[in-house]
Amino acid sequence: MLSAQKILAPLKTKKFWSEFALMTIAMFISAAAVYYFLVPSKLIVGSISGLSIVLSEVFQKAGINIGLSSIVFIINAILLILAYILIDKEFGIKTVYTALVLGPMIKLWEIILPNSRLIEPGATSIMQDPWFDLLCFVLILSAAQAILFRINASTGGLDILAKIFNKYCKFDIGTSVTIAGALICCTAFAINPFRLVIIGLIGTWINGTCVDYFTATINRRKRVCIISDEHERLRKFIIETLCRGCSVYPLKGGYSMDDKIEIQALLTKHEFADFMKYVSDNNIKAFITAGNVSEVYGLWRGDKKEYDKQNENRKANL
Repeated sequence: MLSAQKILAPLKTKKFWSEFALMTIAMFISAAAVYYFLVPSKLIVGSISGLSIVLSEVFQKAGINIGLSSIVFIINAILLILAYILIDKEFGIKTVYTALVLGPMIKLWEIILPNSRLIEPGATSIMQDPWFDLLCFVLILSAAQAILFRINASTGGLDILAKIFNKYCKFDIGTSVTIAGALICCTAFAINPFRLVIIGLIGTWINGTCVDYFTATINRRKRVCIISDEHERLRKFIIETLCRGCSVYPLKGGYSMDDKIEIQALLTKHEFADFMKYVSDNNIKAFITAGNVSEVYGLWRGDKKEYDKQNENRKANL
């Protein structure tokens, strides 16, 4: 049995509260995208919110009055079981929070600013055009999804299905979002004309593409290669100031046939800017190439304080 102290230990960490804040902000933004762009236009982009709109319309025609927020809540609650069993506990627990707050946050937006106030008389949606409604919804939601996927969480619903495809079928996360969304999107034939369903399918594809783009942008690193006679000075700056690791390779210049040393390092965008400033300010002659890397696995330090703590422990053990 786990003690209460061990269970509550994560609540005392900075990582927990920073991720909790990110999840809350991302879900608040997602709820706004659903309520202001998806609901008025009745576009069924492949998502659990879209499926909920279909079910809401079907229930209303059958004389059953169930609110949209309630349907979102119920479907997500069921899918959470799949997240916990088929993916992993951390993802499942985080998604419990994000999935269960989506419905209440939609209701909160309804109280704060009803979408009817933003729809002009005679119009059927805020943007007055299904394509603009679609683009606004997809761009906002995709950014929120990318943020949540980065911290091993999701908006729930569709993202749970996408994560399952991603884990077991080895698809990219954007492709997984597209496949899961397309399956759900086809349910819109029950309430929407063919034209709107096709718009929704296109929106689902755009959604998957945008998720891949935002994910790559958030995770982007610079792979930097440096050749310089002052390689030792640059190596120390990378390790001691930027607190990053690097690799050092001997090589021979093809033109001069002189022996050289090449340094390779992975840096964030800001760290690369600091490195280039150091080279410029100190008039260091160097040949530098840099390329973008969108995925990094293994030992990658994200927290400087944690790195400093580990470094102190390492020195203490020497």
